[in-house]
Amino acid sequence: MDKFPTHNKKLRDWVTKMAHLCGPEKIVWIDGSEEQRKFLEKEAICSGEIIQLNQEKLPGCFLHRTAIDDVARTEHLTFICTKRKHDAGPTNNWMAPRVAYRKAKAIFKDAMVGRTMYVIPFSMGPVGSIFSKIGVELTDSRYVVLNMLIMTRAGEQVLRQLEKEDDFTKCLHSKAELDINKRLILHFPEDNTIWSVGSGYGGNVLLGKKCLSLRIASFIARKEKWLAEHMLIMGIEEPNGHVEYIAAALPSACGKTNLAMLLPPEGLKKKGYRIWTVGDDIAWMRIDSDGALWAINPETGFFGVAPGTNYQTNPNMVETVKKNTIYTNVLLRPDGTVWWEGADGEVPSGGIDWQGRPWSPQIKDSHGKPV
Repeated sequence: MDKFPTHNKKLRDWVTKMAHLCGPEKIVWIDGSEEQRKFLEKEAICSGEIIQLNQEKLPGCFLHRTAIDDVARTEHLTFICTKRKHDAGPTNNWMAPRVAYRKAKAIFKDAMVGRTMYVIPFSMGPVGSIFSKIGVELTDSRYVVLNMLIMTRAGEQVLRQLEKEDDFTKCLHSKAELDINKRLILHFPEDNTIWSVGSGYGGNVLLGKKCLSLRIASFIARKEKWLAEHMLIMGIEEPNGHVEYIAAALPSACGKTNLAMLLPPEGLKKKGYRIWTVGDDIAWMRIDSDGALWAINPETGFFGVAPGTNYQTNPNMVETVKKNTIYTNVLLRPDGTVWWEGADGEVPSGGIDWQGRPWSPQIKDSHGKPV
């Protein structure tokens, strides 16, 4: 539908302006309903964007494959665009805003011709909380929409919240040609804006995650006197019911999620100890009036790395991904289930690899190593 389901003039004007730039065939507003999600899943299956997995063994699960050169966050193409280079920080790539906008506009121009622009109103944190931040992502990817419905609180309730306030992060994404030479992930903290073009993968395109919850949020947090950190949050409950919470800053792909979803050793479990998984990746932290440090996890789902995940390393995650999960770039087995390096059970005798090619354990690369 092309009509606007909101009275927020700032939002209406921005969507109109971005649609004029990108040239979509139509605009669809995401309302967060189960009915709309199911419809988008069916469309994505028909278009080949996702593959429906064995619904008896993996209910609500799908497989997605990315372009060959689009399998991770492209850090060298990720920029912080502030007027002063110093404000981008010592570890980030910097680009002047006027240069960044000019380069990106040339790629975004008519990038959605013949496609649908999806408007995703989303909240990082509980809708309406003073600790939360609202974003609106425009995208031409159903994969992005379906992931955002898992990872954020998205839809009608966020739009209603935007009737009360004007402040939201403007997030524009297009797959465009999925050309790595025309790929940019741009953050404009001074404009509360994120532009991502040329990618269809994870942290490059789910703009509520690394882009908003860490990069843009750290800029906002500095002004508002709080912290946006790359940290897990877990609670340890003693037998008497007392819970102590721990936040831990660890690099990506080192086991943060495994630690956050830890199960107590059997002996302590029998005594009544429990682990509470609050968050596995991002912590928004504030010092309260009591002088204590408090945190929320702004996300609602998990987005993690599959290799090495099994019942030994993270039994909670293995159980979690048995339903309502979008798998990306893993092996498709003949029975409609999936496999990855380090998964439980025997290595399958065959399947379809992440590039859509037949695979078996006997296949070797040019160096004689198993593929």
